[in-house]
Amino acid sequence: MSISPVHAAPGQQPDMTVLAALTPEALAACLTRELRDATTQDAATPEREEAVAIFRRYLGRYQADVRNRFERYELKGAASAKLIAAFTDVMLRAIIDLAIRANPGVHADAGAPLGGLSGFAVAATGGYGRGMLAPFSDIDLLFLIGDDAGERVHPLIEYVLYFLWDLGLKVGHATRTISECIEESTKDTTVRTALLDARLLMGDTAFFAMFEARYILASVEAGPTGFIHDKRSERLERHRRFGDSPYLVEPNIKEGRGGLRDMQTLYWMCRNTFGTRHVKDLLAPEFIWMGLLTEQEAARARRSWDFLWTLRLHLHYVAGRAEERLTFDMQPVIGARMGYTRHGRQNGVERFMRHYFLTAREVMRLTHVLEPAVLRQAQGPVAHAAKPDEAMREAGFTLLDGQILPDRGVSFDEDPIKMMQILDWARLRRRPLHPLARHQLIRWERRATALRDNPEAARIFLDLLCGETPEEEQRPRRRRASAVAAAVAADETTPAYSAAYGSHPPSGHSHWLHILNETGIFGRLIPDWARIVGQMQFDTYHVFTVDEHTIEAVRILDEVVAGRMADEIPIAYDLIKDLQSRCALYMAVLLHDVAKGRGGDHSEIGAEIAAELCPRLGMSGEETETVSWLVLHHLLLSHTAFQRDIDDPKTILDVADIVQSPERLRLLLLLTIVDMRAVSPRVWNAWKATLLRELYVRVAEVLAGGLATTERDVRVRHAKDTAAEILTEEGVSRRDIDRFLGLGYAGYWLSFDYETHSRHARLIREADRRESPLTVEVLPLPARGVTEVTVYTVDVPGLFSKIAGALALAGASIVDARIHTMTHGMALDTFWIQDTSGQAYEETHRLARLSSLIEQGLSGQIDIEAEIAQAGFGHMPMRMRAIHVPPRVVVDNGVSNTHTVIEINGRDRPGLLHDVTQAMSRESLQIASAHITTYGVRAVDVFYVKDLFGLKITDKKRLEEIRVSLLAGLKEAEAEATAMAQSRYSG
Repeated sequence: MSISPVHAAPGQQPDMTVLAALTPEALAACLTRELRDATTQDAATPEREEAVAIFRRYLGRYQADVRNRFERYELKGAASAKLIAAFTDVMLRAIIDLAIRANPGVHADAGAPLGGLSGFAVAATGGYGRGMLAPFSDIDLLFLIGDDAGERVHPLIEYVLYFLWDLGLKVGHATRTISECIEESTKDTTVRTALLDARLLMGDTAFFAMFEARYILASVEAGPTGFIHDKRSERLERHRRFGDSPYLVEPNIKEGRGGLRDMQTLYWMCRNTFGTRHVKDLLAPEFIWMGLLTEQEAARARRSWDFLWTLRLHLHYVAGRAEERLTFDMQPVIGARMGYTRHGRQNGVERFMRHYFLTAREVMRLTHVLEPAVLRQAQGPVAHAAKPDEAMREAGFTLLDGQILPDRGVSFDEDPIKMMQILDWARLRRRPLHPLARHQLIRWERRATALRDNPEAARIFLDLLCGETPEEEQRPRRRRASAVAAAVAADETTPAYSAAYGSHPPSGHSHWLHILNETGIFGRLIPDWARIVGQMQFDTYHVFTVDEHTIEAVRILDEVVAGRMADEIPIAYDLIKDLQSRCALYMAVLLHDVAKGRGGDHSEIGAEIAAELCPRLGMSGEETETVSWLVLHHLLLSHTAFQRDIDDPKTILDVADIVQSPERLRLLLLLTIVDMRAVSPRVWNAWKATLLRELYVRVAEVLAGGLATTERDVRVRHAKDTAAEILTEEGVSRRDIDRFLGLGYAGYWLSFDYETHSRHARLIREADRRESPLTVEVLPLPARGVTEVTVYTVDVPGLFSKIAGALALAGASIVDARIHTMTHGMALDTFWIQDTSGQAYEETHRLARLSSLIEQGLSGQIDIEAEIAQAGFGHMPMRMRAIHVPPRVVVDNGVSNTHTVIEINGRDRPGLLHDVTQAMSRESLQIASAHITTYGVRAVDVFYVKDLFGLKITDKKRLEEIRVSLLAGLKEAEAEATAMAQSRYSG
């Protein structure tokens, strides 16, 4: 962006020296000169419109100047924010001066401050008061007035505010007396916080000094404890609102956990506790002199502060507004602006986001280091809530305020095993870590490298990961000293324990893994873990980074083990009761994604890591083999259940051949469930639970030696016999029963249960009686999370495509489909659908609309293609379009003995299934079943198909022709949809 030239008065040349390097002083000089030149001899000020035009010109100029210097990397983020605030100071002082000259009637005494006006001051507050402004931030002002100034100064205040609004600036303002300021600050922590940073811009200096003195006195009288408590509560609520995890893949960089506001909260706590005169800047050198931070910690904090401010300015400039959320569409743009490019296997945006997440973790670590020191200063010495017993003291630990910390003389630097031992004692005693203990863990985390081959550290790590939790049955833990166990039992019944923590002491394995991860000890102990800390996947499916997702999966497993998710995941609760390999399951959950981001198959690489790591942690050969196998196959069940036809006997036999053991099947299903549930609550639903349960039951049946899946004829005969019995009981004639039993081929009888067969028989009889060419039946199945749509009509080419298009117009997502052509040429097609929230359609009017759209689409009353083109791709939010999903077609002839399997990968959008199935129809392919899965914006659609003669396609040339044709169609449809979206967006 070019810098606009300074406008000179008529007949004068612009000052080119000022153009070369704009400074606040130069801006003040230019403004003064141009305002003077624009003022006539008989006027005190220029015409208002001309004055506004002058200020608007200089406002644009200094904003453009800062942006240019920032984007040329001449200024970092924090320095740019300070410069914007400094330029704003110049503008505001000039505007206030204009206001005074434009309102001569408000002058009080000749020679008094502020042009003759006493008892009045204008101060910057909030972020502006701290001397930092983002490009589109509000300008927060306090108009401080004397008790008797009232009406006299209102014209001044109105002039200033209206002038700023005319310039298009957003202003937050308050007009108060000193007494009102003090009173409001005692009632509202937000006001007290804003006034902490109050900075005089212009006005009565003595009057403002009086305000500062009274505010400091009021703060001292109130004490810092209440303020700190309020700021911590405010922070907790803010984290709940903007994301309690710092590892959300679309973070709020200002308000989210580990963001700028967390650093500012620390600054406010310090400034309130140590005094505004002593704490000018959170990262000033005096913090090192005061012993609050080491030189290294202060340097890391400064880097974090600058990185977050730089990121914030880029975000504002790219968005063109005060945007604080780092959305998917922003991430590649800002990552590129900040210089992040592909490095090895990792692309630029993922490197950029990893830097952000590591910075967020650094901010949390800073909080754990600095906040305890502030609290100690604010609260003074804290009385012991409980006394440590002899065993704890001998181990080198003590209690303070009911929390565990190292005893005097114990050094994590000199004896790093103590870092693991304190966590072990905290877990066994059900005690939280004292903030000072966490502080020491963070400060000395690098010493944990020495513990990688330490047997005791390995034993403690396994206990933290998969040892019995306090809620479980109390029995001696493995390898635990009896003296410790006795001490635990004694300590848990003490009144001090109950008084401090009530009935909810810290527990759960994920709790300890979070501590290990946030302190950095985890990555020092297990280097492979360090590689996934802050590692994100640039997609809309995963809402956490890899390390946070993994710890969340452990938390979900804890919930399942404790029986607290029995209603949400009943099958997992049933399986966990008979589990024999608990430790192996927990370790597999921990390592299932440990190789993400390395390129290649992360399951295979992860299995190799598990095989090497588990013995080092003291796990047996059998446990190691189980963990490695689970990591290798952790996607097997979800891939099979959601992308394969589980009614195909070969599918079940293939899975059974890989699993081979009922215990491994149970472990694999539990791992699959907690992995999916940890991605996000929206990913897991009743339909997916149903598919996984059905797959599990069928594979378990084979492993138990029950009815063999190869006995196809036996199963078909059994299904027909059951259907005949039910229809006979319903009073259906033998003639009609025999006719129905002769309509379905073997695949039909194996695809549905007896209740569905009976329902189909009724539907077909009724349609034949009415001689109806088309019958549509919709049936909500809320327990399975889907609505079943059955279409009975004449089989014609492209039928599937038309139905899919009609359902897309209704806003429905197809999750599964079975396509059957009966022996008399009629099609009986069944679709299982969900709404946009992943739930079944149940409301009568929505069900009626579904039926109506299908009937209109199949009868030709509406042009499905035109309607889909109109609805199209433009509905997808802009941030979602930033995710690149390359189209891909895979043709597999080894999955099924009777069908060719085609897998389509592409961007999910309205009408995708219609376009794909229409292309298949053009290739003369008959679809037998479809299995639809979405992963964020990526769709994976799998089709079991045959050729026009009902045969599996075996010719390699023909298979390649199909693949190329479908891929070309997919790319063409994607391009058209994208072009339409762009034209709609630009329009």
